[in-house]
Amino acid sequence: MRATVRVAVATLWREPHDDPADVLMLGETTDIRGWCAQLPRERRMDQDSVLGQLLLGEQVVIDSERDGWAHVVVTGQPSRFDPRGYPGWLPRHQLTEASDETEDLLVAATATTLRDAPDGDLVLRGVVLGTRLRTITLPGRRHLADEGDDDRDGDGDTLGDEWWAVGVPGEVEPLWGRALDLTPVPQRQPAARDVLMTATRLRDTPYVWGGMTPFGIDCSGLVHLSWRRHGVVLPRDACDQALATTPVEFGEERPGDLYFFARPGEPVHHVGIVAAAPRNGKRVMLHASSSVGHVVIEELTGDRFADLVSAARVPL
Repeated sequence: MRATVRVAVATLWREPHDDPADVLMLGETTDIRGWCAQLPRERRMDQDSVLGQLLLGEQVVIDSERDGWAHVVVTGQPSRFDPRGYPGWLPRHQLTEASDETEDLLVAATATTLRDAPDGDLVLRGVVLGTRLRTITLPGRRHLADEGDDDRDGDGDTLGDEWWAVGVPGEVEPLWGRALDLTPVPQRQPAARDVLMTATRLRDTPYVWGGMTPFGIDCSGLVHLSWRRHGVVLPRDACDQALATTPVEFGEERPGDLYFFARPGEPVHHVGIVAAAPRNGKRVMLHASSSVGHVVIEELTGDRFADLVSAARVPL
């Protein structure tokens, strides 16, 4: 059975659970910002309960249900664990009926809110970068997706219409989002530097294992989300991203390429984004660092340099 995420951000769990510490991510609505902010450092590194996250509108296949939970496969997050996508558990009430309607908008802001009317009451907060939405064209309003990224210049056609009606899973009536926070789904392949610029906007985001939002993110989540914002689907985990990209020789990497890290005899465990062309043997990357505790740009030194096993380019 197909279904769609109806909350702003859903967490994918290893098993159904009711830990009070996670109440902000288990209800009919979710508060990703509040949940990440209250996590102690040890929970931010917790690999025992959190697998990943899903954004509003993501499609899943429900394999089974148990005690109000659904075991799902996330079809838009390729994974070695299942040829259909990434498997895990979600509260069933965070899902709604799947739709075949095309989503033609992306959230371009780090986060935005959706309301019941222009400047109206808040319906969904924490709708984050990379979320896809569907334009609803109302009489007298121009279709935002008819505008290109370069056309959103405040000439009165798009940005002058400050609010845009969007269709949201689980909502009968349109919701309203600020035009400044939205952009058409890209129709052309992105430049790697543009993806790097998007990732750079997430500097200082706290490290959260399995995170995929500007409120908490891990290394592969940063890569997945940054490319997703530009319309490119990559796997969710670092080891799968290594398999899905094209190796390049050390010394030939360019900004926007990827660095992969592994210990001898072990699979890839970490990924970063090349932040500058290598120079005099020095390499610099942007990555979500569990040791530093947030997204940072830094030179590869010490154990990090020793664990560097490959550089790769996202095929376009």
